[in-house]
Amino acid sequence: MLQFRLLPVLLLLAPAALAQDDLSAVFGKDSVRREPVIATFKSTRIINAQSNETLAKGDLDFRVAHRFGDIGGSNGGASTFFGLDNSTDIRIAFEYGITDRLTAGISRAKGSGMFSQLYEVLGKFKVLQQTMDNRVPVGLTVFGNAVVTSMKSSPDKDALTHFDNFSSRMSYTAQAILSRKFGDKVSLAVLPTYIHRNRVGYQDMNDMLAVGLGGRLRFSRRLALVVDYFVPFRSQESKDFYKTQGVEFYNPLGVGLEIETGGHVFHVNFTNSTAILENQFIPETTTSWLQGQFRWGFNISRRFSLGH
Repeated sequence: MLQFRLLPVLLLLAPAALAQDDLSAVFGKDSVRREPVIATFKSTRIINAQSNETLAKGDLDFRVAHRFGDIGGSNGGASTFFGLDNSTDIRIAFEYGITDRLTAGISRAKGSGMFSQLYEVLGKFKVLQQTMDNRVPVGLTVFGNAVVTSMKSSPDKDALTHFDNFSSRMSYTAQAILSRKFGDKVSLAVLPTYIHRNRVGYQDMNDMLAVGLGGRLRFSRRLALVVDYFVPFRSQESKDFYKTQGVEFYNPLGVGLEIETGGHVFHVNFTNSTAILENQFIPETTTSWLQGQFRWGFNISRRFSLGH
């Protein structure tokens, strides 16, 4: 599976292989003069999912994401102030627009699931941009990340958190984001996704495919409803084994309200996923909306222009 582990690296190098002149050759020389569709989504994230958007050249995006505890269920209710006493994950990130098409970033997440104390390096490249005349009917952006845990290795060699070498601390995501904006109100995205985790538990999956769906419905100039949903393709054998251990996996679903306030984009959201990074929330969500195991969270984005 070495070729799959190299996918995020290849995605980060995509600009070298997909120059603008090459795209023009595919879609015609006039394509570079066609008016592009802008603001399919207002942020580089929908809720949990990536959007097709990249940062403008020279823009620095400071991002904070937070997920509280369960609102209901055995771990929620009034005793935890409906989850507000707890925090399942926190992520702080800096992302920078190298070009209008290429964004790179770093982040630190608390982590929720198998591993904690996570550091992430990410890259995002806009391959195609939807045009107003529909000659290019959809946008295509590729995303890749590499994540490492810095948590202390357990002395128990049979423990999941025992790391024989540095590579066992690593996980990767490779993702394509197909997007389309329908008029001024509705935007949709489809996200085929590949996750690789170097170290997993017994009967878990090192390699997992998933597909995500995301949408945005704009109510006004500064207010919109955002939704995203992922279906991980976990093997039946793996599901059956974990059920015998009292663990059941659920599809991550997020619903939120997006508020734009000048340089800020603020998301107030509810989701059953406890983790924020794709490497964790896609394969490891074990909490259910139907059991009250969803939580309030927020994403805050503040952009600074560092260009001339």
